[in-house]
Amino acid sequence: MKKIFLFLLLATAMICGCQPRMSLFPDGTDPLIEKTIQGEASDKVLVISIDGTISDQPKKGLFAARPSLVQEVSARLKLAEKDQDIKALVLKINSPGGSVTASDILYNELMMFKKKTGAKIVVSMMDVAASGGYYVSLPADEIMAHPTTLTGSIGVIFIRPKIDGLMDKIGVSIEVSKSGRNKDMGFPFKPDTPEQKAIIDSIITNYANRFKTLVQKHRTITKANMDQISTAQIFSADGAVKAGLVDSIGYIPDAVAKACELAGISNDSKVITYKRKTYPNDTLYNSASSQVSAPALINIDAGYLMPPKAGFHFLWYPAAQ
Repeated sequence: MKKIFLFLLLATAMICGCQPRMSLFPDGTDPLIEKTIQGEASDKVLVISIDGTISDQPKKGLFAARPSLVQEVSARLKLAEKDQDIKALVLKINSPGGSVTASDILYNELMMFKKKTGAKIVVSMMDVAASGGYYVSLPADEIMAHPTTLTGSIGVIFIRPKIDGLMDKIGVSIEVSKSGRNKDMGFPFKPDTPEQKAIIDSIITNYANRFKTLVQKHRTITKANMDQISTAQIFSADGAVKAGLVDSIGYIPDAVAKACELAGISNDSKVITYKRKTYPNDTLYNSASSQVSAPALINIDAGYLMPPKAGFHFLWYPAAQ
């Protein structure tokens, strides 16, 4: 029935010779629109959602691509920089992390936003704010976890497929000509040499040390707790508070109230968000940045069904599946 309706709709548009602007295949080209969620005072608190795996790659659908998470967040920050009424930012994070570079870009964008505007930042963690999801939380003046949040996983993982054993079983080989002995480092069709494993380990150590250095820069954490955090374990909300990774436990309205308190503005300040489409009866819990009016069959983003792209990640891998 949905396919028939879609066919009739498109056929009608072609017969009429008109080209109405429809949102059947959203691609993120609609302009960002300010939407007031609550409050009436002149000062504003902006809410931005960081939802899903952190990547700078566009989200590909069947007929269109939508902006990457990095692009969507940075676009909102750039727009917010122009509004002097925005005194605080609430980051609603529900992410297991993502690539090392994408996570670091968002961290830097938030640091620059804070420097340019002087706005206070409060993080409100949802289900998961782990690894890169925690990395981007570090610029915050207050990190608040939901009572059931999982966070932590302060570390790096290098993901790449290895199918050399399968190739041996089916009797197929891959021949590689290379200019240096380590040019095929990480190649999926052969095991890494001891030298290559040592090189990979040194890169992981470098990225992990950067992560831990930033944690120590932004947080007050004892050596004993830092030793525990460095194992890259995951923490419950209560455990994260005890370890010093999180300041408090609360819900999104609590995070908004804390943002108003830190910014020294009224509790009735406007709470706004930026959307590419308007939503009736919108709330703080709406993480969508644009409205998809087409059936799910039409615009498919099946990236979550596939393993993350090979490379180095600030990622809690189990939550990315």
